Amino acid sequence: MAPTKITDRLYSWADDLDPQTTHQAAETAKLPIIAGHVALMADAHLGFGCAIGSVVPTRGAIIPSAVGVDIGCGMAAVRTDLTADDLPDDLGPLRDLIEQAVPAGVGQGHHSRVRRVDDWLRANRPRTELTTKLAATASNQLGSLGSGNHFVEVSLDEAGRVWVVLHSGSRGIGNQLAQGHIKLARTVEHHAEGIQFDPELAWFTQGTDAFDHYVADLRFAQAYAWENREIMLDGVLAALLGVVGHGRQVERVSCHHNYAEEEVHGGETVWVTRKGAIRAQVGDLGIIPGSMGTDTFIVEGLGSALSFSSSSHGAGRRMSRTQARKTLSPESLAEAMGDRAWLDLKAERLVDEHPAAYKDIEQVMANQSDLVQVRDRLTSVLNYKGA
Repeated sequence: MAPTKITDRLYSWADDLDPQTTHQAAETAKLPIIAGHVALMADAHLGFGCAIGSVVPTRGAIIPSAVGVDIGCGMAAVRTDLTADDLPDDLGPLRDLIEQAVPAGVGQGHHSRVRRVDDWLRANRPRTELTTKLAATASNQLGSLGSGNHFVEVSLDEAGRVWVVLHSGSRGIGNQLAQGHIKLARTVEHHAEGIQFDPELAWFTQGTDAFDHYVADLRFAQAYAWENREIMLDGVLAALLGVVGHGRQVERVSCHHNYAEEEVHGGETVWVTRKGAIRAQVGDLGIIPGSMGTDTFIVEGLGSALSFSSSSHGAGRRMSRTQARKTLSPESLAEAMGDRAWLDLKAERLVDEHPAAYKDIEQVMANQSDLVQVRDRLTSVLNYKGA
């Protein structure tokens, strides 16, 4: 669909924006550091400071709260040479093996140190000096899922090929680094005549030590999130192939959807912050999930100039977690999950992830047909997440 021009500085691919989200995005778009306009993706919804589903191009500055606290959060997927016929009839034991391989839940991590983790952390350090406790958190949580909408799935594409898909980010270390910089940004004074803006949208200006410090920590957290997903993919893939008894990886796809990078758009080098959006340059492969009871899409970017070569990162919430718990039931969640293998005994604790708490992924995909084209459609047969 063609985007809606809300103002000269705000374009939207979403057809069901609520007034609060529109206002929040408009507040971001009026900042003097915006390069051109803000692009709202088809899954846009209310966020903290900046709307989730925002693509924010800035000149010589970065807004820490626009990146958010789960720096580098994103998706990863592996296509195997297995088919549906290779999978056991009962996927419960595989779900249990995945649970052993991938710790999940608030604050959860590995209890034993892994050489691969130690090697990676020796080679990659943030600029911020870590306390002993935070360094231990970074070590223990590398290779763990987290909570909320983070998940692992085993899925089948339309040709019956088996995929592993997962969603996670930079865990506690990314959150703590982000919180520190967001707090510091609130103390920075900005002088822009006639412009009032939300202090949560405060920015660091390029050329300052605060900017350089944030970018160094940002790049560390983005790399941590990427490695986190790689370690988990390897663990889940090993569990899957161990249960089946054979098989191999054929293709791996990865993408961030909470991050910032320098890119060239319209002949100008700008910082592009994607908060709940993936890069979709021509030929880019990306992953767009729906919810725990709906399909995931492997997509190819079409390089839309108006979206700064971006697309949505998922379905986007239509209910808050509190609203979902009040409105939806474990029984209706079980019905939505059908015959998938999942943590059905923990259904009451997963109600806030009910598919009905999310926007319609089919509509989201239809609304961004000018941003990406679907290459593969994946339907999960197993779902695992922190509860």
